[in-house]
Amino acid sequence: MPEVRFDKYYRYEDLTRILHSLAQEYPHFVSIESIGKSYEGRDIWLMKVTCFATGPDWEKPALWVDGNIHSTELAPSSTCLYLLQTLVTSYGTHPDITRCLDTRTFYICPRVNPDGAELALSDRPKFIRSSSRPYPYEEQPIDGLVSEDIDGDGRILMMRIPDPNGPWKISPTEPRLLVRREPTETGGEYYRLLPEGRLEDYDGFQINILPPREGLDLNRNFPALWRQEFEQAGAGPYPTSEPEVRSLVHFITSHPNITGAIAFHTFSGVLLRPYSHLSDEELPVKDLYTYQRIGEKGTALTGYPAISVFHDFRYDPKEIVTGTLDDWAYEHQGLLSWTVEIWSPQRQAGITDYKYIDWYREHPWEDDLKLLRWSDEKLSGKGYVDWYPFNHPQLGQVELGGWDTMYAWSNPPPEFLEQEIARFPNWLIWHLLISPRLEIYQAGAQQLSDGTYRVRLVVHNTGWLPTYVTQKALEKKLVRGCIFEIELPEGATLETGRAREELGQLEGRAYKPSAPTRRHGDPTQDRAKVEWVIRAPEGSKVRLLARHERAGVIRVEIVL
Repeated sequence: MPEVRFDKYYRYEDLTRILHSLAQEYPHFVSIESIGKSYEGRDIWLMKVTCFATGPDWEKPALWVDGNIHSTELAPSSTCLYLLQTLVTSYGTHPDITRCLDTRTFYICPRVNPDGAELALSDRPKFIRSSSRPYPYEEQPIDGLVSEDIDGDGRILMMRIPDPNGPWKISPTEPRLLVRREPTETGGEYYRLLPEGRLEDYDGFQINILPPREGLDLNRNFPALWRQEFEQAGAGPYPTSEPEVRSLVHFITSHPNITGAIAFHTFSGVLLRPYSHLSDEELPVKDLYTYQRIGEKGTALTGYPAISVFHDFRYDPKEIVTGTLDDWAYEHQGLLSWTVEIWSPQRQAGITDYKYIDWYREHPWEDDLKLLRWSDEKLSGKGYVDWYPFNHPQLGQVELGGWDTMYAWSNPPPEFLEQEIARFPNWLIWHLLISPRLEIYQAGAQQLSDGTYRVRLVVHNTGWLPTYVTQKALEKKLVRGCIFEIELPEGATLETGRAREELGQLEGRAYKPSAPTRRHGDPTQDRAKVEWVIRAPEGSKVRLLARHERAGVIRVEIVL
């Protein structure tokens, strides 16, 4: 296997080579498959990680993990890669990882959107939201500014242009930074700020910032609460219209053993849970409680706050976001789903008491100074680029500079990458280990008379979560109950009972109180029993099976 470094971001070919090498070096733990093609025809790689010696992946409870559905959000691919390496190199020495891979499965999709990521990582980068497919129109926009790396230095910064009616002025205390012009202020030197880029059909007066031709947002294209373009920008022409999203939806829906879904994004340094469009009051009470418990553990292990999207992470107080993977996975599949926003430059700079979205609308001037100091001291000045002159082909003399948003805001700087993504494996492993799991409580046969036997199978759910995982899954009847089957040897007959019995769901330990009360009791709602009476020759072998699509499969052979 080639050396995998976590102080750099990998382009598609290198990432593909690393993933295949992992599968070749650890075939007993890792298999790789393409679950679909991107718009430009690149494979969307999926890694199945489990101990195959203890059973196939689909017979074990599983956790879905993905990253990089948005083009410039590259750290999630590295997070998935770091998880992969942690799992395969720690089996046998790390008890939780060993138990996890022996009894459960990870499905890891490191790069959902390979086309957009390749544009972001190119020598002259192009920043788009998601898919590279033109949308909503095929033709190129005209008459405006197209954001691009105009000086060829591999960055897309800002352009500072002198303008007597500009809204910005140079800070009197820190000349590298700009501050707002006062509402009634006149008579100074003022500036207009624009993204670095070129102007199409510039008339010398008016500048429009053109939206990207590639206007899709793949994380608005999932089926739950999908809305048309006039309500939800970037949602696509219909749910799962985009091949990347369709590939994910098909895989997850065809693998009912998946119990949870974690989608990695950047940035803000938070663990986000559903809903995006509804208050916590609309969540089933037990699901809210479970989310809160998982979030508390996530905060303890990662240092990231766990919050509701609706209550604490809305881009506009009067607007909602819909069509996202986490809402779809919870609402339509009944899974415990999260969106993890990796990295907080504010926190790195010592800004801790701030609102994740509101901060961009209004924040203290001192925060800008802290961020600049962080760039100077920790990034050797590479985070915030001092303004430098550039002869723009349409605008003439301007200055380029400001924040290198790609590697200071959208993603951790490479030298900070590993310490940031190392936060997550322990929480992901814990999240999977809480899944429901069927195990044998008792299995055996009792002779009733010559050639007649009572065969009994009792199973229990040893996981923390119930077999149905969420109340939403029960509400929408998304999950079958436990199924018991008996396979008779040749010459045997079934006297009582049926060859296949379907029972209900089994509870876990998730809803127990923090301490037992005077009237507390623990009924055996975690167990299920089936008995058959069969007639068979002595010494015959009877095969029993119990299965639950989310809690796994168990088999046992009984000798009469």
